[in-house]
Amino acid sequence: MLIASMRVLLTGAVLLLSLQAMAACPTLLDRKLHTIHEKEQSLCEYAGKVLLVVNTASYCGFTPQYKGLEELHGRYQDRGLVVLGFPSNDFAQEKGSNREIAEFCENTFGVRFPMFGASSVRGSSANPLFKQLAAATGKQPGWNFNKYLVGRDGQVIAHYPSSTTPTDRKLVAEIEKQLGRR
Repeated sequence: MLIASMRVLLTGAVLLLSLQAMAACPTLLDRKLHTIHEKEQSLCEYAGKVLLVVNTASYCGFTPQYKGLEELHGRYQDRGLVVLGFPSNDFAQEKGSNREIAEFCENTFGVRFPMFGASSVRGSSANPLFKQLAAATGKQPGWNFNKYLVGRDGQVIAHYPSSTTPTDRKLVAEIEKQLGRR
């Protein structure tokens, strides 16, 4: 009898944990996208993390921000920050295949933060994540290297224009504030 009761409790606990895990993925992240290396990835993997979502391009005046984004990612990733890069040719400054973009980012700027396949980030053809980010902030990317800060709960905290560098003290202060929240 005791063993049967323990099995029922254990089964219930496993079911409860499974339901909690399913519910833990915020709507914003509840999607699968292809990485720059052509692998499908669920954004739910980033649930519970602070995210800095950035539309990128290889041939833009702001392209050197890759270095600062990588440094930001490296400095705070152990505390829960993930920079997510989304190459886009919406402003005619991204050329080549995903493989060529990946090689450029990795070899030129040492980018190791997650990068996704090239996609549109504005207008009716924007990828679903960027449509939701624009809807939440009322601001779609006006140029390359726009940044959206997303809290651990999957809620959009802020939008930062291209001119906001990864070392901007207001951006870094907000990231640190979000990392301190559990």
